[in-house]
Amino acid sequence: MDIQSLLDQPHKLPTIPKVAQQLMLSFSSEDVTIDEIASQLSADPALSAKLLRLANSAYFQVPRTIGTVDDALRMLGFVMVRNLVLGNGMVTAFRNTPGMNLKQFWRYNLYTACASRWLAGQSGMDADLSFTVGLMHGIGQLQMHSAAPQAMLALDQQLNVLAAGRAELEQRTLGFHYGDVAAELAKLWKFPQDIIAALRDTPLPLAATEFSTPAAWVHMGAWRARVEVLQLGEEEQLTSYPAEVGKRLGLEAAWLPSLAAQHVRATVPEMPALIELTEGLDAMLE
Repeated sequence: MDIQSLLDQPHKLPTIPKVAQQLMLSFSSEDVTIDEIASQLSADPALSAKLLRLANSAYFQVPRTIGTVDDALRMLGFVMVRNLVLGNGMVTAFRNTPGMNLKQFWRYNLYTACASRWLAGQSGMDADLSFTVGLMHGIGQLQMHSAAPQAMLALDQQLNVLAAGRAELEQRTLGFHYGDVAAELAKLWKFPQDIIAALRDTPLPLAATEFSTPAAWVHMGAWRARVEVLQLGEEEQLTSYPAEVGKRLGLEAAWLPSLAAQHVRATVPEMPALIELTEGLDAMLE
């Protein structure tokens, strides 16, 4: 099995909702306007309703009620609205994926997106880019399970699909990992190069030819999400913590209570609980 064989099966490629497809095209368009995007979104009443529900959620803490798609675009910004629509589109596209606990998987990705956004924001980096990559970094797993379920079952029996060592196992066994597949999907969808590179490098950021800061932030966010979703104990947290990636980012290892305890003079804030960081965004998973 190779990456191309996973993509050369048109009937097994995800069917992306029309509005999400149009938003994907906007990645490579410099001429797209807010009015055009608002018009496209408004043509889908169900999606518009979900977008407004998300825009008015506790996550964004907007000062007034957002009542229209146009309001959402102007209040939240095009990039975040696109993230919300794409995230919902991915959930819809991979609604039936054999061998995957989709509820757990998407919660992990949502946690990763919000944790990555918080970490990048604390460091003054592009928080929206981190959210985009974090939300989509696992889609390679979905494509691999959709196109080659038996091969993936053998790997799943060795190691949980969300485990920290999963990318290394796939690399040893298959010659590539889920980040490589995610990057190839992003190429098909004509995503910008910075997103493609970050998707490819997120699982193993220190192995990349050129260090990708966005990929590294998402790698850290994925560790935090894994702690929560897999309910790792304090010892497992400490032993699995990607300290070398954190050092490359200049991130002081004190942003989680179990880590802060090891750094009594910590100067960075602790990350809020993920249930707080993601409050109101669960509607994306429906």
